[in-house]
Amino acid sequence: MTADDFRRMALALDGAEEAAHMGHPDFRVGGRVFATLGHPDGAWAMVQLPPEQQAVFVETAPDAFRPATGAWGARGSTSVRLDGADREMLERALRAAWLHVRAKAARRRRRA
Repeated sequence: MTADDFRRMALALDGAEEAAHMGHPDFRVGGRVFATLGHPDGAWAMVQLPPEQQAVFVETAPDAFRPATGAWGARGSTSVRLDGADREMLERALRAAWLHVRAKAARRRRRA
C-alpha cells in the first residue's frame, strides 16, 4: 500500500475530510481525527482504534500494525507500516477507526 492508497481509502468513508495535524495530513469525521499519514516518516500511517481492536490487528498482521508509543498507543493509536499492509486489512482498519471516532464525536455532540 502507498500513502495515496491510504488517502483514497480514508476519504472514501462517509463524511471523511482531510486536514492537517502537527504537520501531517490527517483524516477526520465529525471534526475528530481517525487517521493520519506520515509519522514518523512517509512509510507510516496511524489509525485510531479501540484498544481491543488494536490488539486484534497487531496480532493478525504484526508486520503492518503496532501500537504507537506511550500513552497514545495504550489508548488505541495504532501505527501502520504501509508497505506491510494489504488492501483488505487496511480497509478494515480504516473503517474500524472511522466508526470508533464517529461514535465518540456523536456522543460528545449529544452531551453538548
